[in-house]
Amino acid sequence: MSQTACANPLLLEWVKEWWDTARERNSKGVTTYKHAYDSLKACPIPFEHPSSLQQLKGFGPKLCERLTEKLRQHCEENGLPMPPHPATKKRAGTSSSPGDEGAEDGPARPAKKAKKAKPYVPAYRSGAYALLLALSSAGEDGAGMTKAELIEEAQPHCDSSFSAPADPTKFYTAWNSMKTLLQKELVYERGRPLKRYALTDEGWEVARRIRETAVPKASSTSDANPNIAAAAPNRQQPALPTTSLQPTVAAAVVLDDEDDDVLPRHQPSNPEFEDVVAEGHIISDDAELPSFTPIRLAPGSFTVELLLDVREVRAKTDRDYMQEELAKRGVKPTVRALDLGDALWVARCNEPGWLARHGAEGDEVVLDWIVERKRLDDLVGSLRDGRFHEQKFRLRRSGVKNVIYLLEEISMDATHFQKYEEAVQSAMASMQVVDGYFLKQTQKMDDTIRYLASMTRMLKKRYEGKTLNVIPTKVLTAKNYLPLLKHLREKQPSVSHHISYPAFASLVSKSNNMALRDLFLKMLMCSKGVTGEKAIEIQRVWKTPNEFVMAYEQCGSGEEGKRRRADLVSSRLGHLVGRKKISKAVSQKLAEVWGQV
Repeated sequence: MSQTACANPLLLEWVKEWWDTARERNSKGVTTYKHAYDSLKACPIPFEHPSSLQQLKGFGPKLCERLTEKLRQHCEENGLPMPPHPATKKRAGTSSSPGDEGAEDGPARPAKKAKKAKPYVPAYRSGAYALLLALSSAGEDGAGMTKAELIEEAQPHCDSSFSAPADPTKFYTAWNSMKTLLQKELVYERGRPLKRYALTDEGWEVARRIRETAVPKASSTSDANPNIAAAAPNRQQPALPTTSLQPTVAAAVVLDDEDDDVLPRHQPSNPEFEDVVAEGHIISDDAELPSFTPIRLAPGSFTVELLLDVREVRAKTDRDYMQEELAKRGVKPTVRALDLGDALWVARCNEPGWLARHGAEGDEVVLDWIVERKRLDDLVGSLRDGRFHEQKFRLRRSGVKNVIYLLEEISMDATHFQKYEEAVQSAMASMQVVDGYFLKQTQKMDDTIRYLASMTRMLKKRYEGKTLNVIPTKVLTAKNYLPLLKHLREKQPSVSHHISYPAFASLVSKSNNMALRDLFLKMLMCSKGVTGEKAIEIQRVWKTPNEFVMAYEQCGSGEEGKRRRADLVSSRLGHLVGRKKISKAVSQKLAEVWGQV
């Protein structure tokens, strides 16, 4: 039977056209179109509307809907009326039909508009979005792409990783979106053992819609303008989506630019820097501060670089993920063991040895920005064992002006987290309002990486075009460093002063000639309820651990001595206000640790 002898030549012509296209593309739809073509060609019954074709083999709702749309376009182009849908005719009925007496008693009910299925559109920069874009860029030759080729092409279009799960405790990556695309018949796979993936006809349609409607977006306001960190200091940080951790207190400063330690932190991380800065004597007033002429780094003589702690790894088996992803975003970090923080930025001199010739060590100058990164589960752990307060104390004593506390979301057991939710909210509020830290919340490591890359771009723009003032190391001591910085910032607020990286590492090293006072403060903060502020007040009364223990011993023994020991600290410091006040409960805890005689 020839095509012209077919009862439905126009419909057959369109099905044949789609069949030929599918064969050229080696598409999965070849078999479907062939069955539909053979059935329609052999059918002697003419069909007024394509929806009636569903009774034939090879015709489903999708194909009939596509033919209906094609017929509608044909009628519009040729000025012809669109045939009515069979369901509409059936509902309207006819007055001449037997048994239809009274059909004209009232107006015919209008045909109910068929609900059109909403076309599938993947979320912007999701895994499915990236895969469809990547496959559509391969052209229509039908060759398809292997998984490796597809991932390489798709990754720039996706916010999540195709190779590593966003949550190390899970196994899902952006590649899991391929299952959805296969189920929706937007993509088909072929070939063994090396699978290749290609778009179906429906997949090409979705990809075309994506390309037509896609508008470049920034993943955050700050990606479009990294300097927003300085321009909008009082914007409220959005709540974490799954745990609702946003504190009720407004954030003091929020940067909207764009773990647990897998390895133990060695003490010290950089033993060669231990003796760079001397201990010195306590500064009683500004008159004892040294005077100096700063070393000046001119614009163009240095570049701003990101330093990343060597322990900032995704997992033991995926150690290079963060630095590799940063490199893809144009930021090549220097990875080393940092004594403080998880990331910081330095100005690296272009001419090696230049700093050493002018009164400083090494080739790097520390800028006033440092990041302490915490996963949510690690924050909970650090609150439980006291590391949180100890880390905040060390960050405050580092002299770095801009501390960014980066809290990374991670799935946690809801029952377990509920026990610590209030403590986490309090800690977040305290970081922003009391400590003045910048709190940045991200949902996964990929967001953290984008933020660090954006911050690096912003700091390069901010610093590389200005002169940097460096304090000569010879005038620094462990005792005068913080008073000197405070003095300089008060007297010259518009001028920033920096120190060399070796000097900084020497000053913040955990074991660098730690003064007894610092050790005592750390020991006090190991007791539950003793914050850095409270520890400092205690240390002002009892200068050393020995003095503290002797004070308890002088309380005597027996029930009366026990009561005196319990009230020793609160009786001396209970008059303080705010966060410095020592309650009786905290005093009792201290007595249990220090007052055992």
